[in-house]
Amino acid sequence: MKIEAKTDELIILVAVYDAGSFSAAARQLTYPIAKITRAIANLELAYQLTLFTRTTRRIVPTEECHRFVERVRQILLNLEASEQELMQVHVKPRGWLRVDAVSSFVLHQLVPLVSQFKLAYPDISIELMTNDNIIDLIEKKTDVAIRVGLLTDSNLYATSLGKSQMHIVASPYYFRDKKIPDTLSELLSHDMIGFTRQSKLNRWPLSKAYLSLHPEHCHHSQLAGEYLQITPCLTASSGEAVLQLCLAGHGIALLSNFTVKAYLDSGQLIKIMPDLISSNHPRNEVNAVYYKNRALSKRISVFIDFLQANLSL
Repeated sequence: MKIEAKTDELIILVAVYDAGSFSAAARQLTYPIAKITRAIANLELAYQLTLFTRTTRRIVPTEECHRFVERVRQILLNLEASEQELMQVHVKPRGWLRVDAVSSFVLHQLVPLVSQFKLAYPDISIELMTNDNIIDLIEKKTDVAIRVGLLTDSNLYATSLGKSQMHIVASPYYFRDKKIPDTLSELLSHDMIGFTRQSKLNRWPLSKAYLSLHPEHCHHSQLAGEYLQITPCLTASSGEAVLQLCLAGHGIALLSNFTVKAYLDSGQLIKIMPDLISSNHPRNEVNAVYYKNRALSKRISVFIDFLQANLSL
């Protein structure tokens, strides 16, 4: 393998491209301007092409430069990440780890694991943040976020933590004077608990197998394709609030297994029509996400590995 350019020259190339001038790149890198000029000249000589068109007032990247810089930028980021990983092999993970997740995931999955994690990694300090809306990780200075459902941000790396099946649930107390539903029509006659600001969570994904076994339901007025659009009589802005309303006997809700498992095991909640909801839907997916342009620190990697081994989804 033969590479014409030196790493330092490539760093200078990206700096000049981003800064828009040799002098600005020199100030940014704290290099003499002669070193900047020499590095660009060396690259142009090695590749036998012009990277920047010079005028008396400014420099303009050529088309070849545009394409090259985009690839070089990713190579340098990968190199930085590889060096960080190599240097941290024998370094004990330490420092603050800021983790964001929806409130129900923090309360029912992360909080019970804190003691075990602290025992394994005593030099890592954890800050748990609860947001029931998607946040900007950089703006909120967050290292890693746990996202439930379909991912849409292409600027994030994602590591799968598993899947958490959704269940239609209610308190036995709610059914003290009501019949437990066996059909879609009976289900919709009950009090439904839904979400306030995320209307998409009030569209329940139905099992294809259930619909094929019950074709008479395919034309129900509240059915849209393979989704059941519920009309809640009571709403809340978080999964945890919906859970508490369920436990208090106010109605029926659709919640993830990681939220309701303990209450199903204790009998405080019961499953309703367990074959109705799809078991293979993006809303079941649970991922740890972090920014692509950030070298993965050891404290993040050990935390993700720990979650993969210990979560009860």
